[in-house]
Amino acid sequence: MRRQVLVESGHRCAIPTCRQHPVDIDHIDDWAKVREHRFENLIALCPTCHRRKSAGEIDRKSVRQYKENLGVLNSRYTAMEMQLLRWFVKYRAQRGYPMLPYGMVWLIGNLVEDNLVSLSNDRGGLRLMREQAEIRRAHYVVLTEDGKDFIARWIDARPLSPTL
Repeated sequence: MRRQVLVESGHRCAIPTCRQHPVDIDHIDDWAKVREHRFENLIALCPTCHRRKSAGEIDRKSVRQYKENLGVLNSRYTAMEMQLLRWFVKYRAQRGYPMLPYGMVWLIGNLVEDNLVSLSNDRGGLRLMREQAEIRRAHYVVLTEDGKDFIARWIDARPLSPTL
């Protein structure tokens, strides 16, 4: 069961804005209350987030929602897509936009299909970037408005739609 919980979170903290490691396996509802180990009640948290949860800084409802969101994310998106989503959580386009080689759209096909990202040869009309994309034969991966909302819901521990 421990391995399942670690795999579910990618062996990192389940809080999307944290993602630190190493992690502890923690009970969402305290062990003293439930007296059992169930996958649905276990989550991977780094020691800092574990302490924050224990101190009430991260409420139980949010932790439960982070756990549910991991299930939605893992059932829908590939490891590559999850890495891209985490990049958008971490940088929120403050570092420009990642590039994807032409012909490799299938790597992020679910994100494109769900309208969370779009592909562009021209980001903001910047000639230098357009020329770089042409030289590298790549698309810029741009977070759509739906994608921005999705990232905000994930960070804020709000439900992610399983049907998207």
